[in-house]
Amino acid sequence: MRSKITILVLGFLCLHFVGNAQEKFNALEVNMGNLYRLSNAKTRSISPENPTGEPGKGGMATLEEGVHGHQARELGVGWKVNPFAWIEAGETHTLAEIEGSGAIQHIWMTPTGDWRFTILRIYYDDEKEPSVEVPVGDFFGMGWGEYAHLNSLPIQVNPGSSFNSFWVMPFRRKCKITMENMGAERMNVFYQITYTETEVPEEAAYFHAQFRRSNPTDGSLHTLVDGIKGKGHFVGTYMAWQVNNKGWWGEGEVKFYMDGDKEFPTIAGTGTEDYFLGSYNFENKKTKQYEEYSTAYAGMHQVIRPDGVYDSQQRFGMYRWHIQDPIRFEEDLKVTVQDLGWRSDHRYLPQKSDISSVVYWYQTEPHAPFPKLPSKNDLEVN
Repeated sequence: MRSKITILVLGFLCLHFVGNAQEKFNALEVNMGNLYRLSNAKTRSISPENPTGEPGKGGMATLEEGVHGHQARELGVGWKVNPFAWIEAGETHTLAEIEGSGAIQHIWMTPTGDWRFTILRIYYDDEKEPSVEVPVGDFFGMGWGEYAHLNSLPIQVNPGSSFNSFWVMPFRRKCKITMENMGAERMNVFYQITYTETEVPEEAAYFHAQFRRSNPTDGSLHTLVDGIKGKGHFVGTYMAWQVNNKGWWGEGEVKFYMDGDKEFPTIAGTGTEDYFLGSYNFENKKTKQYEEYSTAYAGMHQVIRPDGVYDSQQRFGMYRWHIQDPIRFEEDLKVTVQDLGWRSDHRYLPQKSDISSVVYWYQTEPHAPFPKLPSKNDLEVN
């Protein structure tokens, strides 16, 4: 009997290991634990020096075609002839258009111009409406148009204005990325979009990001997102918060209404700084000052302090990534934050702050239509 059991166990283990050995690694879930594994996935990268990402097609721009042709005139083709793209005022430029199945794995860019007037859009599989529609500064946690170092897992912003996204963005037939210049002057953008051509599993959802602004908040409430329909999971929040009164401003709770919730949410936090994984007013008790921090999953990476002249309001940039704790929904999702401070006699103060936000999530397609992006005047930081 023991020998028969041993044979059965060994047989099961052999089948298990053979099955695992034959399982293809599509290289979408890359980490330090599996970096050694080979894959049939193909790495491609799109930049102004190779706008199609095709093999062997990089650095081919002639001196006449390239934006830096004059600078490269003594060196010739292949020597940094076309490293960036111009985008004229009012125009939309296609950064990338990819055919087939795969996933965006990294986006690097450093756009000039007004980051609030530069709109990043991403479309999947020939959809007419974008799944990502966000001012480029806000998408990368720079909603106030000023640089601040941000060091997290999915988003990094490095000196002097290097924007990096490591969000994985799967697609099955096509991916198109555009950038619109709503500004009054021509801008340029250096960029590189690295992706993999590979099989996308059936359970892979599509990456989404949406921008909203309340200036000021209505009823001391800011809606980060509403009307998400379908199955998916919420993975992140960025907020640019301007305070229009003195004193502590972040008592408001972040609430997640999901799968039919009406008056009361399924998830209710305990305060704004708590949601961003801080505590007690983000205050360093020794210095009596707000203390910036930037970590893998959360941060208040930016504090803009009043200067007594034109920067008259205090402004904050904060992020929270739900990577280890994604918020999963089956049918629908709405997310809000209360705009609360303190007033006399230990009472809450309903505030009228200026709050802009970006939410990031994965879901099945088709997605519900996004609200119309605010007008240029309503986007402006002032």
